[in-house]
Amino acid sequence: MRKICCIGHITLDKIITPDATTYLNGGTSYYFAHGMSCLPDANFQLVTSLAEQEMSAVEAMRRKGIDVVVFPSLRTVYFENKYGANQDHRTQRVLAKAEPFRIENLVGIHADYFHLGTLLADDFPPELIRYLSTKGIVSLDVQGFLRRVEGESVVAVDWPDKIHYLRYVDILKVNEHEMYVLTGETEVAAAARCLAGWGVREVIITEGSLGSYIYTEGRLIEVRAYPPKKIVDATGCGDTYMTGYLYKRSAGASIKEAACFAAAMSTLKLEGFGPFSKTIDDVNRVIDFREIDMKVKVGSIN
Repeated sequence: MRKICCIGHITLDKIITPDATTYLNGGTSYYFAHGMSCLPDANFQLVTSLAEQEMSAVEAMRRKGIDVVVFPSLRTVYFENKYGANQDHRTQRVLAKAEPFRIENLVGIHADYFHLGTLLADDFPPELIRYLSTKGIVSLDVQGFLRRVEGESVVAVDWPDKIHYLRYVDILKVNEHEMYVLTGETEVAAAARCLAGWGVREVIITEGSLGSYIYTEGRLIEVRAYPPKKIVDATGCGDTYMTGYLYKRSAGASIKEAACFAAAMSTLKLEGFGPFSKTIDDVNRVIDFREIDMKVKVGSIN
């Protein structure tokens, strides 16, 4: 029995920025697992699926002590992510897809929290969400349910089954674009109330460099982003945020404490290529420096 289980495909990622083109492994499951491996007492398991020729990524995780369950696939998901000067926005192409996860794959998997890292609309049959809700707390990054592949292009679409299946989701993570696609609302509080009305207990809305919001029990909690020393690669920042958030929530932390920790982890990840690779002490230092900075600014106003 694990505290946290992340389920999702490991991907091949081609990352194009104004400065360089880089080839890396990626996907929610990859960034989530590596982030968890840096945190003490995480009690974590990864369930993933990829082609045999990409198993080196799993072998590297296992050498780091990550518990990985693999279901074979003929192909590995292959993304091309292209960023401009604004790292909050990207364009994507899908060059290959893997087989979806099935309920029968997860019968023997047990955890307190299940985080579903959807990448494409057919990664998870919606019935799987309902099934996992009978086993533990369900956390969902909705992005994959809002992506349809046409040729090699990723097209933004609504999730037709959202109202029926979001009732089984305890924690939902969306960005500002995804909240609009789901709800038709452009204002954070209105979108959060709508999603909560469909049954989600904790609605997390991330806005990149502008910070994040968590809506729960009729309250909207705002968490400002921590400014990075430099911006290198935004790929996986949302996944890193959820790593920190669920790590803290599963340990009994408050929503505000978990969100601040998640925001600090995301800032450190933004400063380098690849997954989060710092320590919990590094995360806490980012938080401490931010509190000092806030106090100085308040003092200058007075």
